[in-house]
Amino acid sequence: MESLDLQVLAAIQDWRRQGHAFVLATVAATWGASPRPRGSWLAVRDDGRIAGSVSGGCIEDDLIDKMRRGDLWRAGPYALTYGATRDEALNFGLPCGGILELLIEPKPDAVQLHSLADRLRQGELVKRTLSLADGTAQLTPAQPGDRFDWNGKVLTTLHGPQWRLLLVGAGDIARYVAPMAVALGFDVTVCDPREEYAASWDVPGTRLVTTMPDDTVMALAPDVRTAIIVLAHDPKLDDMALLEALPSPAFFVGALGSRRTNEARRARLREHFGFTEAQVARLRGPVGLPIGSRTPPEIAVSILAELTQQRIQHTTQAAAHSRREWECGLLHAGPQSGPQPDPQPDPQPDPQRAAIRVAD
Repeated sequence: MESLDLQVLAAIQDWRRQGHAFVLATVAATWGASPRPRGSWLAVRDDGRIAGSVSGGCIEDDLIDKMRRGDLWRAGPYALTYGATRDEALNFGLPCGGILELLIEPKPDAVQLHSLADRLRQGELVKRTLSLADGTAQLTPAQPGDRFDWNGKVLTTLHGPQWRLLLVGAGDIARYVAPMAVALGFDVTVCDPREEYAASWDVPGTRLVTTMPDDTVMALAPDVRTAIIVLAHDPKLDDMALLEALPSPAFFVGALGSRRTNEARRARLREHFGFTEAQVARLRGPVGLPIGSRTPPEIAVSILAELTQQRIQHTTQAAAHSRREWECGLLHAGPQSGPQPDPQPDPQPDPQRAAIRVAD
């Protein structure tokens, strides 16, 4: 199961082989609530076929209509804005107060996008920088601190796994969790030193290691974009991982097992390993949202649901912090009027940015 970016790139490659032209749309900015996050892609083929998404469907329909009328073709990249009025937002299925700005690339460099797909399949994190001034895009390895950015003249997007997931235990549940996590944009590592489990691991797009769990966690060097979930059903292996995972900056640490098993695990960590209440409280166990799951695929769905929930909350909190910093800067610089994007300010209008208004 490939990431959304790779699914769009795969479609583009097929279209190119068939002789079709296409445009690439990127969510560049959002004001208020929006169906898709910034950086989301939609490719529109010359006959109206699409890959990817930028909304709940209404904006896609409008872009398809524009493509069939020939209205999307221009000499270089440009911006389209949807939802500037309440009626317009309702027409396009945007939440109340939502505004969505798209950056449209007519006939982007297909060879470069093919190269990007190859790099993503190798697990690289790649930064793509697009200049509206000359319409060129550059691909470079992403560096620590790089992030999405749009200032009205240059669009910077990140592609590839920006989040990491370590699964301890290569059993049946991990076989369902891993491919779904890959599709959600995680770089997935599976750790299991047990030969009988490791020998049969063959999930595409994942990395298998057979080192001991505590050594694996230390080698991973978890950061705030790392999740660690223990699924081994073996206290020796699970606890070894948790000893290193709970004190780490990882944003999510989870453990499989019943409530009784996890209470016993927490007591063991406090009594025998000196963990504090605050450290033990970080453990999410039983891991997964309570949806009544029983089979391995159902349990995997519940685990990924909770992991996704926590990632969104973690990302929202970080964005809110950035917004507060930005608003403080605005207050220092003086008041400004008009809607402001979240979390970064919208540049002044530029001749190359075209605001599209669609009547009821």
